[in-house]
Amino acid sequence: MTKQDPIPARLAALKTTSTPGLKQQWRELFDSEPPPFNRRYLETRLAYRIQELAYGGLKPETVKRLEALGEQLDGGDRKKSRVRAHLTPIVGTRLIREWQGVEHVVTVTADGFDWQGRPYRSLSAIARAITGTRWNGWVFFGLKNHRRGA
Repeated sequence: MTKQDPIPARLAALKTTSTPGLKQQWRELFDSEPPPFNRRYLETRLAYRIQELAYGGLKPETVKRLEALGEQLDGGDRKKSRVRAHLTPIVGTRLIREWQGVEHVVTVTADGFDWQGRPYRSLSAIARAITGTRWNGWVFFGLKNHRRGA
C-alpha cells in the first residue's frame, strides 16, 4: 500500500482555515509577516508555497526564460515591472475628465502620460496639477473605484 500525498489535503484545508490561521501559516512558510491583502490572496500564495516546498520550485531554465521575457517587456526596469501592466490603459488612450467646467484630456504614452503637451510619470501628478490638491490619479480619472479597489 502506498502512502497518500498529504499536500492536496493541506491545500483543501486552506479554504476552511480562519484568517488568523492563514496568517500564522504565512509566518511559518515565508518567515515574514503576512501582507495586508485579502484572504483569497493569502490562500493562493500559501497554496503555491506549500506545493513549492513539497515538490520543488521552478526549474532554473524556467526562471531564466521568465526573466528574459520580463526584460523584453520592461527593459529590466524593476519599478516598471511592478506596475500592473494589465491595468494600465493602452498607449494612445485618451482619458477625459471635466473639472470645474474645464475638460482635461490626458493621453497615455509608452513612458507615462501626456497632459497639455507635458510628460508626466503618474496620473496622480496630473490630478494634483489640475486640482491643486492630492488625489489618487486612478480614482480622479475614473479608472479605479476608491471603495472597491476595482
